[in-house]
Amino acid sequence: MTAASQLTHFDAQGQAHMVDVGGKSATHRVAVATGRIRMQPATFALVEAGSAKKGDVLGVARVAAIMASKKTSELIPLCHPLALTRVTVEFALHPADGSVQCTATAETVGPTGVEMEALTAVQVGLLTIYDMCKAVDRGMTITDVRLLEKHGGKSGSYVAAGV
Repeated sequence: MTAASQLTHFDAQGQAHMVDVGGKSATHRVAVATGRIRMQPATFALVEAGSAKKGDVLGVARVAAIMASKKTSELIPLCHPLALTRVTVEFALHPADGSVQCTATAETVGPTGVEMEALTAVQVGLLTIYDMCKAVDRGMTITDVRLLEKHGGKSGSYVAAGV
């Protein structure tokens, strides 16, 4: 079996296609993703204090992340549009390394998973922090974006090592 034949978004001829989920059962599905943005100590202090020139950085980033999760199928070409039943976004401040960790949880009841929605939420949440703080710190780094866990569906549960 070739690597391409194991990828579900390619047909037998190797052409990209949207996976047919019509015959799959609707189940409760949950995915959790995380990532970090590292910044200079002075930038971190602005975010922590909520005193950035553009306002409440984390509040705006939370709303942007939730909105992005709902738009995932418009951004990722082969993703199915999903009726999300819940999306949560949390931020953890890590002063020791000047980073903000974003964790997003996406849920639905349907025939396909919500991993991409959780990952999209994290990326856009972190990008929003970058956008709101770039005037004082263009060297911020987004890193460690990954799926932590997913539950539901035929493939069952996945939990990343070390979680």
